[in-house]
Amino acid sequence: MTTASTTTRRGTKVRIGVGLGTATTAVSGPGFGPLVDRLEALRFDSLWLSERISGPAPDPLVALAVAAGRTERLKLGTSVLVVPGRNPVLLAKEMASLDVLSQGRFLPAVGLGAVDPVEQQAFGVRREERGRRLDEALELMRRLWSGEPVDHQGDFYEVQGVRVLPRPHQDTLDVWLGGIAPSELRRVGRIGDGWLPSFCTPEDVIEGIAVIEEAATAAGRTSDPEHYGVLLAYCDGPVPPRIAELVARRRPGLDPRRVVPDFSQLSGLVNDFIAAGATKFVAMPLGDADDWDAELGRLADALLPLET
Repeated sequence: MTTASTTTRRGTKVRIGVGLGTATTAVSGPGFGPLVDRLEALRFDSLWLSERISGPAPDPLVALAVAAGRTERLKLGTSVLVVPGRNPVLLAKEMASLDVLSQGRFLPAVGLGAVDPVEQQAFGVRREERGRRLDEALELMRRLWSGEPVDHQGDFYEVQGVRVLPRPHQDTLDVWLGGIAPSELRRVGRIGDGWLPSFCTPEDVIEGIAVIEEAATAAGRTSDPEHYGVLLAYCDGPVPPRIAELVARRRPGLDPRRVVPDFSQLSGLVNDFIAAGATKFVAMPLGDADDWDAELGRLADALLPLET
Protein backbone atom coordinates (compact mmCIF):
# COMPACT_ATOMS: atom_id res chain seq x y z
CA MET A 1 0.00 0.00 0.00
CA THR A 2 1.09 3.58 -0.65
CA THR A 3 -0.12 7.09 0.03
CA ALA A 4 -0.40 7.94 -3.68
CA SER A 5 -3.57 9.66 -4.81
CA THR A 6 -4.51 7.37 -7.71
CA THR A 7 -4.09 3.74 -8.75
CA THR A 8 -4.48 1.91 -12.03
CA ARG A 9 -4.48 -1.72 -13.05
CA ARG A 10 -3.34 -1.01 -16.58
CA GLY A 11 0.14 -2.25 -17.40
CA THR A 12 0.54 -4.38 -14.30
CA LYS A 13 3.03 -7.25 -14.35
CA VAL A 14 1.82 -10.84 -14.03
CA ARG A 15 4.30 -13.04 -12.16
CA ILE A 16 4.24 -16.79 -11.43
CA GLY A 17 5.81 -18.44 -8.40
CA VAL A 18 5.72 -21.91 -6.86
CA GLY A 19 4.73 -22.86 -3.31
CA LEU A 20 5.47 -26.08 -1.44
CA GLY A 21 2.75 -25.93 1.23
CA THR A 22 2.62 -26.99 4.88
CA ALA A 23 2.71 -30.74 4.21
CA THR A 24 5.76 -30.85 1.96
CA THR A 25 8.70 -33.12 2.67
CA ALA A 26 10.61 -31.87 -0.38
CA VAL A 27 12.61 -29.44 1.75
CA SER A 28 13.82 -32.00 4.28
CA GLY A 29 16.07 -34.08 2.03
CA PRO A 30 18.84 -33.62 -0.52
CA GLY A 31 16.28 -32.90 -3.24
CA PHE A 32 15.64 -29.34 -2.03
CA GLY A 33 18.79 -27.90 -3.57
CA PRO A 34 18.11 -29.27 -7.06
CA LEU A 35 14.47 -28.13 -6.78
CA VAL A 36 15.60 -24.58 -6.03
CA ASP A 37 18.14 -24.73 -8.86
CA ARG A 38 15.43 -25.86 -11.27
CA LEU A 39 13.13 -22.99 -10.27
CA GLU A 40 15.96 -20.56 -10.94
CA ALA A 41 16.85 -22.16 -14.28
CA LEU A 42 13.24 -22.13 -15.50
CA ARG A 43 12.98 -18.47 -14.45
CA PHE A 44 10.02 -18.78 -12.14
CA ASP A 45 9.50 -15.51 -10.28
CA SER A 46 9.54 -16.87 -6.76
CA LEU A 47 9.56 -19.73 -4.25
CA TRP A 48 7.10 -19.68 -1.34
CA LEU A 49 7.36 -21.73 1.84
CA SER A 50 4.58 -22.17 4.37
CA GLU A 51 4.66 -22.62 8.14
CA ARG A 52 3.13 -25.33 10.30
CA ILE A 53 4.84 -26.19 13.59
CA SER A 54 3.28 -29.65 13.70
CA GLY A 55 3.84 -30.42 10.00
CA PRO A 56 6.85 -31.72 8.07
CA ALA A 57 7.64 -28.41 6.34
CA PRO A 58 10.75 -26.73 7.81
CA ASP A 59 10.93 -23.25 9.27
CA PRO A 60 10.37 -20.96 6.26
CA LEU A 61 13.06 -18.41 7.11
CA VAL A 62 15.72 -21.08 7.59
CA ALA A 63 14.83 -22.88 4.35
CA LEU A 64 14.61 -19.64 2.37
CA ALA A 65 18.07 -18.68 3.61
CA VAL A 66 19.35 -21.92 2.08
CA ALA A 67 17.53 -21.10 -1.16
CA ALA A 68 18.98 -17.57 -1.16
CA GLY A 69 22.50 -18.99 -1.09
CA ARG A 70 21.87 -21.10 -4.21
CA THR A 71 20.19 -18.45 -6.38
CA GLU A 72 20.71 -14.99 -7.81
CA ARG A 73 17.30 -13.90 -9.11
CA LEU A 74 14.61 -16.14 -7.55
CA LYS A 75 12.47 -14.20 -5.07
CA LEU A 76 11.80 -15.79 -1.70
CA GLY A 77 8.39 -15.65 -0.04
CA THR A 78 6.63 -16.89 3.09
CA SER A 79 3.04 -18.02 2.65
CA VAL A 80 2.42 -17.35 5.39
CA LEU A 81 4.70 -16.78 8.37
CA VAL A 82 2.87 -16.70 11.71
CA VAL A 83 3.54 -13.48 13.63
CA PRO A 84 1.49 -13.71 16.87
CA GLY A 85 3.63 -15.60 19.38
CA ARG A 86 6.95 -14.40 17.95
CA ASN A 87 9.14 -11.66 19.38
CA PRO A 88 8.68 -8.88 16.80
CA VAL A 89 12.13 -7.39 17.49
CA LEU A 90 13.91 -10.66 16.77
CA LEU A 91 11.63 -11.32 13.79
CA ALA A 92 12.43 -7.88 12.37
CA LYS A 93 16.13 -8.73 12.65
CA GLU A 94 15.67 -12.13 10.95
CA MET A 95 13.63 -10.69 8.09
CA ALA A 96 16.01 -7.79 7.52
CA SER A 97 18.97 -10.17 7.55
CA LEU A 98 17.37 -12.45 4.95
CA ASP A 99 16.56 -9.48 2.74
CA VAL A 100 20.14 -8.21 2.96
CA LEU A 101 21.71 -11.61 2.31
CA SER A 102 19.43 -12.19 -0.69
CA GLN A 103 20.07 -8.67 -2.05
CA GLY A 104 16.45 -7.60 -1.72
CA ARG A 105 14.64 -10.75 -2.87
CA PHE A 106 12.59 -11.41 0.28
CA LEU A 107 8.76 -11.30 -0.01
CA PRO A 108 7.17 -11.67 3.44
CA ALA A 109 3.53 -12.66 3.67
CA VAL A 110 2.37 -13.02 7.27
CA GLY A 111 -0.74 -14.08 9.12
CA LEU A 112 -2.43 -15.20 12.31
CA GLY A 113 -1.72 -18.93 12.06
CA ALA A 114 -3.94 -21.94 11.58
CA VAL A 115 -7.18 -22.23 13.54
CA ASP A 116 -5.92 -25.39 15.21
CA PRO A 117 -5.57 -26.01 18.96
CA VAL A 118 -2.15 -27.67 18.58
CA GLU A 119 -0.76 -24.82 16.50
CA GLN A 120 -2.19 -22.15 18.79
CA GLN A 121 -0.73 -23.92 21.82
CA ALA A 122 2.66 -24.04 20.11
CA PHE A 123 2.67 -20.28 19.58
CA GLY A 124 1.33 -19.59 23.06
CA VAL A 125 -1.22 -16.96 22.06
CA ARG A 126 -4.91 -16.93 22.85
CA ARG A 127 -7.04 -16.97 19.74
CA GLU A 128 -8.84 -13.75 20.59
CA GLU A 129 -5.50 -11.89 20.90
CA ARG A 130 -3.99 -12.89 17.58
CA GLY A 131 -5.34 -10.03 15.47
CA ARG A 132 -4.31 -7.28 17.88
CA ARG A 133 -0.88 -8.83 18.34
CA LEU A 134 -0.34 -8.94 14.59
CA ASP A 135 -1.36 -5.30 14.19
CA GLU A 136 0.97 -4.10 16.92
CA ALA A 137 3.87 -6.33 15.94
CA LEU A 138 3.78 -5.20 12.32
CA GLU A 139 3.73 -1.55 13.33
CA LEU A 140 6.74 -2.10 15.59
CA MET A 141 8.68 -4.11 12.98
CA ARG A 142 8.25 -1.40 10.36
CA ARG A 143 9.63 1.20 12.75
CA LEU A 144 12.57 -1.07 13.56
CA TRP A 145 13.38 -1.51 9.85
CA SER A 146 14.19 2.20 9.72
CA GLY A 147 17.47 1.39 11.46
CA GLU A 148 16.82 4.11 14.03
CA PRO A 149 16.38 3.62 17.79
CA VAL A 150 12.76 2.86 18.62
CA ASP A 151 10.68 3.51 21.73
CA HIS A 152 7.41 1.60 21.83
CA GLN A 153 4.93 0.90 24.57
CA GLY A 154 1.86 -1.02 23.47
CA ASP A 155 -0.61 -3.56 24.75
CA PHE A 156 1.72 -6.51 24.11
CA TYR A 157 5.24 -5.21 23.43
CA GLU A 158 7.48 -2.62 25.07
CA VAL A 159 10.96 -1.52 23.98
CA GLN A 160 13.11 1.49 24.79
CA GLY A 161 15.89 2.65 22.50
CA VAL A 162 16.08 -0.63 20.56
CA ARG A 163 17.83 -0.42 17.20
CA VAL A 164 17.79 -3.21 14.61
CA LEU A 165 20.60 -3.46 12.07
CA PRO A 166 21.22 -4.17 9.28
CA ARG A 167 18.34 -2.39 7.63
CA PRO A 168 16.55 -4.36 4.90
CA HIS A 169 18.16 -4.16 1.47
CA GLN A 170 14.86 -2.98 -0.04
CA ASP A 171 13.93 0.62 0.66
CA THR A 172 10.52 -0.63 1.73
CA LEU A 173 10.05 -4.20 2.93
CA ASP A 174 6.46 -4.79 1.82
CA VAL A 175 4.48 -7.18 4.01
CA TRP A 176 1.57 -9.06 2.45
CA LEU A 177 -1.38 -10.54 4.33
CA GLY A 178 -3.76 -13.39 3.54
CA GLY A 179 -7.38 -14.23 4.36
CA ILE A 180 -10.79 -13.59 2.79
CA ALA A 181 -12.94 -12.93 5.87
CA PRO A 182 -14.22 -9.33 6.05
CA SER A 183 -12.03 -8.54 9.08
CA GLU A 184 -8.97 -9.94 7.29
CA LEU A 185 -9.69 -7.93 4.15
CA ARG A 186 -10.07 -4.73 6.17
CA ARG A 187 -6.76 -5.45 7.89
CA VAL A 188 -5.06 -5.70 4.48
CA GLY A 189 -6.44 -2.29 3.62
CA ARG A 190 -5.46 -0.76 6.96
CA ILE A 191 -1.94 -2.12 7.42
CA GLY A 192 -1.00 -4.53 4.62
CA ASP A 193 1.14 -3.92 1.54
CA GLY A 194 -0.42 -6.73 -0.49
CA TRP A 195 -2.96 -9.54 -0.41
CA LEU A 196 -2.27 -13.27 -0.92
CA PRO A 197 -5.39 -15.36 -0.18
CA SER A 198 -5.85 -19.09 -0.71
CA PHE A 199 -8.86 -21.31 -1.52
CA CYS A 200 -10.62 -18.44 -3.26
CA THR A 201 -12.45 -17.86 -6.54
CA PRO A 202 -12.11 -15.01 -9.06
CA GLU A 203 -15.38 -13.65 -7.68
CA ASP A 204 -13.81 -13.59 -4.21
CA VAL A 205 -10.91 -11.57 -5.59
CA ILE A 206 -13.21 -9.00 -7.17
CA GLU A 207 -15.17 -8.60 -3.92
CA GLY A 208 -12.04 -8.70 -1.77
CA ILE A 209 -10.26 -5.96 -3.72
CA ALA A 210 -13.28 -3.71 -3.29
CA VAL A 211 -13.28 -4.21 0.51
CA ILE A 212 -9.50 -3.72 0.73
CA GLU A 213 -9.56 -0.52 -1.28
CA GLU A 214 -12.45 0.86 0.76
CA ALA A 215 -10.56 0.14 3.99
CA ALA A 216 -7.37 1.61 2.56
CA THR A 217 -9.15 4.81 1.58
CA ALA A 218 -10.64 5.11 5.07
CA ALA A 219 -7.12 4.77 6.50
CA GLY A 220 -5.69 7.40 4.16
CA ARG A 221 -3.88 4.87 1.99
CA THR A 222 -4.22 3.43 -1.51
CA SER A 223 -3.54 -0.08 -2.78
CA ASP A 224 -0.80 -1.00 -5.20
CA PRO A 225 -2.50 -2.61 -8.24
CA GLU A 226 0.38 -5.08 -8.56
CA HIS A 227 0.01 -6.31 -4.99
CA TYR A 228 -3.01 -8.57 -5.37
CA GLY A 229 -2.15 -12.25 -5.60
CA VAL A 230 -3.54 -15.76 -5.21
CA LEU A 231 -2.07 -18.91 -3.72
CA LEU A 232 -3.51 -21.52 -6.04
CA ALA A 233 -3.42 -25.17 -4.96
CA TYR A 234 -3.96 -27.73 -7.70
CA CYS A 235 -3.97 -31.49 -8.15
CA ASP A 236 -4.32 -34.24 -10.75
CA GLY A 237 -7.56 -36.14 -10.50
CA PRO A 238 -10.09 -35.81 -7.66
CA VAL A 239 -9.54 -33.35 -4.82
CA PRO A 240 -7.99 -35.27 -1.89
CA PRO A 241 -10.54 -35.96 0.89
CA ARG A 242 -8.62 -33.99 3.53
CA ILE A 243 -8.58 -30.94 1.25
CA ALA A 244 -12.24 -31.35 0.36
CA GLU A 245 -13.04 -31.41 4.09
CA LEU A 246 -10.94 -28.30 4.64
CA VAL A 247 -12.75 -26.45 1.86
CA ALA A 248 -16.10 -27.58 3.27
CA ARG A 249 -15.20 -26.10 6.68
CA ARG A 250 -13.91 -22.85 5.26
CA ARG A 251 -16.38 -22.46 2.41
CA PRO A 252 -19.61 -24.38 3.14
CA GLY A 253 -21.52 -25.28 -0.01
CA LEU A 254 -18.66 -24.47 -2.39
CA ASP A 255 -17.57 -27.12 -4.88
CA PRO A 256 -13.92 -27.86 -3.92
CA ARG A 257 -12.98 -27.94 -7.59
CA ARG A 258 -13.75 -24.20 -7.77
CA VAL A 259 -10.74 -23.47 -5.57
CA VAL A 260 -8.57 -26.56 -6.19
CA PRO A 261 -8.44 -26.99 -9.96
CA ASP A 262 -7.18 -29.97 -11.89
CA PHE A 263 -3.85 -29.22 -13.54
CA SER A 264 -5.60 -29.08 -16.92
CA GLN A 265 -7.74 -26.17 -15.62
CA LEU A 266 -4.88 -24.22 -14.10
CA SER A 267 -3.94 -21.81 -16.88
CA GLY A 268 -7.58 -20.99 -17.62
CA LEU A 269 -8.25 -20.21 -13.97
CA VAL A 270 -5.18 -18.00 -13.75
CA ASN A 271 -6.53 -16.02 -16.70
CA ASP A 272 -9.84 -15.64 -14.86
CA PHE A 273 -7.99 -14.34 -11.80
CA ILE A 274 -6.05 -11.89 -13.97
CA ALA A 275 -9.35 -10.57 -15.32
CA ALA A 276 -10.53 -10.21 -11.70
CA GLY A 277 -7.54 -8.03 -10.79
CA ALA A 278 -4.90 -10.43 -9.43
CA THR A 279 -1.40 -10.36 -10.92
CA LYS A 280 0.81 -12.44 -8.61
CA PHE A 281 0.32 -16.21 -8.41
CA VAL A 282 1.75 -19.00 -6.29
CA ALA A 283 1.02 -22.40 -7.86
CA MET A 284 1.09 -25.12 -5.21
CA PRO A 285 0.80 -28.84 -6.02
CA LEU A 286 -1.12 -30.75 -3.37
CA GLY A 287 1.35 -33.31 -2.09
CA ASP A 288 4.93 -33.71 -3.15
CA ALA A 289 5.55 -34.49 -6.80
CA ASP A 290 7.08 -37.86 -7.66
CA ASP A 291 9.41 -36.04 -10.05
CA TRP A 292 9.91 -32.37 -9.21
CA ASP A 293 11.99 -31.78 -12.32
CA ALA A 294 9.10 -32.91 -14.53
CA GLU A 295 6.45 -31.15 -12.39
CA LEU A 296 8.21 -27.81 -12.56
CA GLY A 297 8.74 -28.27 -16.28
CA ARG A 298 5.05 -28.74 -17.00
CA LEU A 299 4.15 -25.85 -14.71
CA ALA A 300 6.58 -23.63 -16.60
CA ASP A 301 5.06 -24.68 -19.93
CA ALA A 302 1.52 -24.03 -18.71
CA LEU A 303 1.91 -20.82 -16.70
CA LEU A 304 5.05 -18.86 -17.55
CA PRO A 305 3.66 -17.80 -20.97
CA LEU A 306 0.99 -15.91 -19.01
CA GLU A 307 3.57 -13.54 -17.52
CA THR A 308 3.59 -10.01 -18.91
